[in-house]
Amino acid sequence: GSTQMAACYLSPGCHIISCSQNGVPSQAGGKMPQTPPFAAMFDSSGYNRNLYQTKEDNCGGLYYHDNNLLSGSLEALIQHLVPNVDYYPDRTYIFTFLLSSRLFMHPYELMAKVCHLCIEQQRLSDLDKNWTQKIAPKILQLLTEWTETFPYDFRDERMMRNLKELAQRIASGDERYRKNVQQLLQNLIRKLAAVTQYEEVLAKIDATTSTDRLTLLKTKPQSIQRDIITVCNDPYVLAQQLTHIELERLNYIGPEEFIQAFVQKDPLNNDKSGYGDRKKTRNLEAYVEWFNRLSYLVATEICMPVKKKHRARVIEYFIDVARECFNIGNFNSLMAIISGMNMSPVSRLKKTWAKVKTAKFDILEHQMDPSSNFYNYRTALRGATQRSLTAHSNREKIVIPFFSLLIKDIYFLNEGCANRLPNGHVNFEKFWELAKQVSEFMTWKQVECPFERDWKILQYLLTVPVFSDDALYLASYESESPENHIEKDRWKTLRFVSEV
Repeated sequence: GSTQMAACYLSPGCHIISCSQNGVPSQAGGKMPQTPPFAAMFDSSGYNRNLYQTKEDNCGGLYYHDNNLLSGSLEALIQHLVPNVDYYPDRTYIFTFLLSSRLFMHPYELMAKVCHLCIEQQRLSDLDKNWTQKIAPKILQLLTEWTETFPYDFRDERMMRNLKELAQRIASGDERYRKNVQQLLQNLIRKLAAVTQYEEVLAKIDATTSTDRLTLLKTKPQSIQRDIITVCNDPYVLAQQLTHIELERLNYIGPEEFIQAFVQKDPLNNDKSGYGDRKKTRNLEAYVEWFNRLSYLVATEICMPVKKKHRARVIEYFIDVARECFNIGNFNSLMAIISGMNMSPVSRLKKTWAKVKTAKFDILEHQMDPSSNFYNYRTALRGATQRSLTAHSNREKIVIPFFSLLIKDIYFLNEGCANRLPNGHVNFEKFWELAKQVSEFMTWKQVECPFERDWKILQYLLTVPVFSDDALYLASYESESPENHIEKDRWKTLRFVSEV
């Protein structure tokens, strides 16, 4: 099946990892340094140097090669996550395992096992009075990493229950840790409240944008119609406001959503419910919908004006917006604008395009050209990523990837190699690669937008109704009449439908 596919390809380096027949990537790559910030967590090419810290492998079941953890039984990997008196797991391991373990078990099941192992340790160390102060800070640190990086896991009551129970044990053991535990819980609750509020706002926006722009044009006289250039006549400012929307939406996507988008039932797990039934990918989907909305908004704004020179002006305006998006590092808005301009109702307006200076547009199209697996874009993305790593200002830190390609890369990487090896071990080498891609995204999503917000423009971009496909074609044919039988028939049908 799909696990036997020959290769899984990677962004952003666009290099190939070939899988040998048993699903193990055959190229081991470089090493991953252990450093706290996400940006430095995975280097450009590979796996982890410091995984084999001081822990003796008494739990067995882990397979290393050149100090790189390549595979292990699920049980051994869970053991490896739990700190003890002499050991704390590497940060890259924590991120990678928490990210990928959901392909094999529910996060709440993992949490229950972690709690069980911690309590077990405490029971066995009853005689050692110093046990709590040796281990408590480590368990607290693990819980902090989990709640900060994967907060949405804790929207599940069962997760919250286990977290509170374990936190309670730590706090009751020593007064010093009570404050830290409270802090951890407060931060988590604040994050969860923020995402709930964000989802409510999205739902409201969805409700207001459901009217089609054409209906609006018919019901409201022309005098009160607004268009993008009246709302914001400066393409640079519009590019900045688009960047605000992009960064906000990116920021709310949980790293686990990339994995949950592809969750299938693990054959070795007999749990009938199948974690995939409740895909938790709302924020990821909302972001993809935003891309589609922006494409349709661009097409709507171009097709709306009655006069050819006005349409040409809107096209030139969006070319300038797209160019500024490129300069900022906002590749997602750039691609959405190009997609909108390439929709057939827009691209068929030959007389309009004849009035446009297209040299700048050609350069942008070349940058986002899909040939050679988006080679030009990937090169530009690498450049932006490099700039981001050495940045002195928030503006230079901005990297907003062309999102659906990032999802596609992760999808192919996931499909291209087996999750488990023939011996039942978890194919951890594959998960290093997944985590490497997702951790890069984690760095990008944490950038604060340096531009001033303009609420009027943001409101327009997010809520103004856009044309449906039919309305776009109708407007397009009315501007430049149909050129062949297919177009003529379509126009006839559309006019009939719109008059009904």
